[in-house]
Amino acid sequence: QVQLVESGGGLVQAGGSLRLSCAASGSIFNINALAWYRQAPGKQRELVAAMTSGGSTNYADFVKGRFTISRDNAKNTVYLQMTSLKPEDSAVYYCNINTRGVFRIDYWGQGTQVAVSA
Repeated sequence: QVQLVESGGGLVQAGGSLRLSCAASGSIFNINALAWYRQAPGKQRELVAAMTSGGSTNYADFVKGRFTISRDNAKNTVYLQMTSLKPEDSAVYYCNINTRGVFRIDYWGQGTQVAVSA
């Protein structure tokens, strides 16, 4: 059974930094990408950053230059380093692993809350 567990969220002042972690357990085959999404109250879930199985990364425009996605294969962990945080970055952040193929599977974590005060 696949399980993703996020950690590292919390309350931080604007301009501060946080590092989110997502520990994966279980067997996942044909991984397409690892990703972080976020969802603020009253808004749709949106993609923040993604890394393909080959290591290519892409970022939403609103976090480019501030956030970095990385992985540690030995620890089965995905990270999101967040710097220069802004109040508008406040949201629940979700880890996602998705698979390639005709029938894509999305695995999600339970989410971790990030709150940035002005």
